[in-house]
Amino acid sequence: MRWVAAFLLSLIVLVWYLSGALQPPRRSTEPVTGTLPRVASLKPSSKADPVPESAQPRCVRIGWIDTQQKAEALIAAVPLLRHWEPVVSEVVRELPPLHWVIIPPQPREIALRQFRDIQRRGIDSYLVTEGEYRNAISLGLFESLASARTVLEEKKRQNLNAVLANYDRNQISYALDFEADPDLVEETVQAVSSESGRDFDFVEIHPCEGVATPEKNP
Repeated sequence: MRWVAAFLLSLIVLVWYLSGALQPPRRSTEPVTGTLPRVASLKPSSKADPVPESAQPRCVRIGWIDTQQKAEALIAAVPLLRHWEPVVSEVVRELPPLHWVIIPPQPREIALRQFRDIQRRGIDSYLVTEGEYRNAISLGLFESLASARTVLEEKKRQNLNAVLANYDRNQISYALDFEADPDLVEETVQAVSSESGRDFDFVEIHPCEGVATPEKNP
């Protein structure tokens, strides 16, 4: 009987061992830690390097030019200037006021009567018909304050109640704006000045802002 019991015990041990060996391996349920590199960090940088200032196009502004027709004539006459496709800019400039000798505004009937009397006396004058000084009588406009004061004293000796006033004025002027290669800027400006036949009030030359090299694909 002992050998039968020993046989059965050995059989039980063998079955237990085989049942453990045939089970699939256990998977770990612990979370995996750590981070993966960002996609952006794997891509090569596409940021463009700035263009050196010496190689940047130059923005040029030349003025003043009396009329748009004269500005367009300059463009037509200078081939190098046409190459840069310049733009004609219109600018309203405020100029220093003139010195105005006037008889102050009056009721229209009185102003007309006095104006006719002044005209009969042979004094140069005109009646102001609009604006702040409507119904005033103008006796002269002068750039020089000294000249205006001389005329003012003369009119007072003629028994005219004249005074000095400022005559505000604006002027429409034109300028040429264009971009050019730095190596050809001076040559272009000289060609325009030579064609114009006079010195300009200003010539502005500076590196154009916001210029960068184009992005390239890797």
